[in-house]
Amino acid sequence: MKFLIVGLGNIGSEYEETRHNIGFKVVDAMAKEGGASWTLDTSAYITEVKHKGKTLILIKPTTYMNRSGKAVQYWMTKHKIPKENILVVVDDLHLDFGTLRLRAKGSDAGHNGLKDIDVVLGGNDYARLKFGIGSKFHKGQQVDYVLGKWSKEEYKELNFMIQKAAEASKSLTAIGMKFTMEQYNKSWLTED
Repeated sequence: MKFLIVGLGNIGSEYEETRHNIGFKVVDAMAKEGGASWTLDTSAYITEVKHKGKTLILIKPTTYMNRSGKAVQYWMTKHKIPKENILVVVDDLHLDFGTLRLRAKGSDAGHNGLKDIDVVLGGNDYARLKFGIGSKFHKGQQVDYVLGKWSKEEYKELNFMIQKAAEASKSLTAIGMKFTMEQYNKSWLTED
């Protein structure tokens, strides 16, 4: 069984360490753990890892955030992956930093990457793992915040949170939505 796990971000070194690129960081961690290396192919960097008998195809779209749907559709079609086996990993400023939220479907919540995927796939009925980045910015500063680098405090916890998001992504493919949501949908930095 195959799954397509899409890490959303923007290509280019100027975006590499920004909050908006957390999707890239999560699939990077999964690839590294699986000993896989990335190849540049149609509209995305791509690699694959195995997890509990499943093949996880990981992609980082090279289309820029607001054209992510093109890459998702291409690799979905190429590998004959149904919509129910897609997971999109995305930053979310409506969630506090340290919070993960897995959903089977949902609104784009103003996120341009999800917005484009919804349009291209003809709906929002695919899984998404939202990685909380918080909303500590003043009115009118949203773009600067999202495209800004992590604070020192956030950076201390960042690898831990990336690891949790990678675990949640793999868990979804192994034990399904319900049990993964029960295990991972929480704030990881305020609970023991």
